[in-house]
Order: sequence, then C-alpha cells, then structure tokens
Amino acid sequence: MRISARADYAIRAALQLAASPDGGPLKAEAIADAQDIPHKFLESILNDMRRGGLVLSRRGGNGGYRLAKPAESISIADVIRVVDGPLVSVRGVRPPELSYTGPAESLLPLWIALRSNVREILEGVSLADVASARLPARVSALTSAPEAWTNP
Repeated sequence: MRISARADYAIRAALQLAASPDGGPLKAEAIADAQDIPHKFLESILNDMRRGGLVLSRRGGNGGYRLAKPAESISIADVIRVVDGPLVSVRGVRPPELSYTGPAESLLPLWIALRSNVREILEGVSLADVASARLPARVSALTSAPEAWTNP
C-alpha cells in the first residue's frame, strides 16, 4: 500500500490543527511552515478537507483553519478518503466491484481481506490518538516486530 504525499500532508495538517491550543484557527502558512509542506499544495488540500467536512475556514485577521469536529471523532481513514478517495483499490476499482476467473479467482477475497485490515487500522486510529502519541494497543503491537520496520 502506498500513502500519497497528498494524504501524508493532509494527515500532518490535520494533526497540527488537532494540537492547536484551545482549538483556535491556524493560518495555512503556519501549518505549512510547522510541517514543512509546500504552501500552495497545502491550500489545495485544505480546500478538499473543507469540502469534505473535516475542517472549517474563516477569512480575516483572526481567521484560519480549524477542525470541524473533535479530533477524537476524526479517523486517519476519514482524512485519507477525503483527499485520495477509497483506502484500497485495484486499478482504481474497489475490490467488491472486481471479478476474476480461473486461478486468479481467489484474488478477490485476498483484496477484500487487505481492504478490511487497512480499514480496521486506519478507522481505529483518531487524530487525537496520533497527536497525543497514544496509539491504540492493537496498532502499537503491530510495530513491535523488527521486520515491520525493515522489510520492503
């Protein structure tokens, strides 16, 4: 699975908003500087996140961006879906819409199992979990095997 730069930047921007003191608005420039994200690219991402209902924006001197709901209720999956679409697709198609024949027939349940596992992890971790460095135990446990960090 590949996480796009767009998704990575969106998650990092959302985490910066989640960590904002008192939940106050942050300017796009401040988020871009704090997370080393190209400003123009971030503006596009924040617009997608606004249209997707994850952030609110306000113009003006006291304006900026803030999360549209509590960080505890926004999953990492929510952010990825808003900026990149479905979490797992094969050739741009969701696994349930695929069909295979012959020896490739059992690929479909494999792709669906993969999709299920990705969803379980990414939907089970909120912005608040990551921002507070308190990943759910079942997710942290997956990182304990040395090969989780080194195998391609």
